[in-house]
Amino acid sequence: MSDLTQHTNSHDSGHAHEVEPARLGHSPVADIPHRPRATDTDPRMARRAERQVAAMFVLSMVFVVLFVVAYIAIDKTTSVYIPVLGDVGYSQVALGFTLGAAVFLIGAGAIQWAKKLMPDVEVVQERHDMASPKDDSTLAAANYERGKEESGFARYTIIRRTLLAALALFPIPLIIMLKDLWVPGPLQQGKSPAQILSTTLWRKGTRIVSDGTYQPVKATDLPVGGLVSAVPADLREVEEVDGNLNARGKAAIILVRMQPDQIRSQQGEGWDYQGILAYSKICTHVGCPIALYEQRTHHLLCPCHQSTFDLADAGNVVFGPAARSMPQLPIGVDEEGYLVAMSDFQVPIGPSFWERA
Repeated sequence: MSDLTQHTNSHDSGHAHEVEPARLGHSPVADIPHRPRATDTDPRMARRAERQVAAMFVLSMVFVVLFVVAYIAIDKTTSVYIPVLGDVGYSQVALGFTLGAAVFLIGAGAIQWAKKLMPDVEVVQERHDMASPKDDSTLAAANYERGKEESGFARYTIIRRTLLAALALFPIPLIIMLKDLWVPGPLQQGKSPAQILSTTLWRKGTRIVSDGTYQPVKATDLPVGGLVSAVPADLREVEEVDGNLNARGKAAIILVRMQPDQIRSQQGEGWDYQGILAYSKICTHVGCPIALYEQRTHHLLCPCHQSTFDLADAGNVVFGPAARSMPQLPIGVDEEGYLVAMSDFQVPIGPSFWERA
């Protein structure tokens, strides 16, 4: 019995020597010997790294200049074939590449600077009380001065100058792209932004076609309680031939059908056709597309911010942040029995803006 006990104690003692318990607060990183970088010991390597960082900042400035040249010189209508993507606008490719390269080179230069030239010191920070030191401002100022000195911002003159120059040139592409916010043509002809945004493709006699299939819609195609998302018949031609991709956002509508005696009011006399009503699909709050219709209450619900419109009562707002009724499109039928618009919207569609109540 004593031998067994002695053997067990001996085994436990040996095992304790083999596995040393972890010490509280001890970091194994502190036991790894620090190896200096080549730039820490060789002045030539440090100067080489400095030139590399400065070269990246200079190249960033070159790409900013190339961006400006591409924006001015390249025809916006030309395209280039890219595998997988197909035909892509040559101007967009050039602008995207030059601006991306300018941003990348500033970031890569900053990383190279930090890795090769800033101090490479391993620090283990011990736990301390959560209370702030008494002289916070003094300590913060001292840390700032130390960081400025260690970063070498003042010491590496060429890096400092090229970085400041690259950052000074970088906003130029952003300023140039503001030119695209200018709407040519209508504004130069005296039309205000309100007039431009208030005009859609709908005209008297424009056929209403279902969105997606582009098939004309007859009154018999829409049962009571049904809803159809629709667009003007000439929408595809405008998008493909004229390249106007904004027309859909202004002209999209929904068709709903209810019993004629359930319609309490409309935005115009006789704007429905046998209980079929046409309303804009764009919420008057912030412009979200809407197609959530409740047949029993005739309410149209916006999924973005829960604005609710009563389509049986002239599209008036019954709940939510929207401040304007959903615009109604007057409709009728042509000689073949297809639904058509009787005019454009009589009120602006979409969300409110600076000149819209």
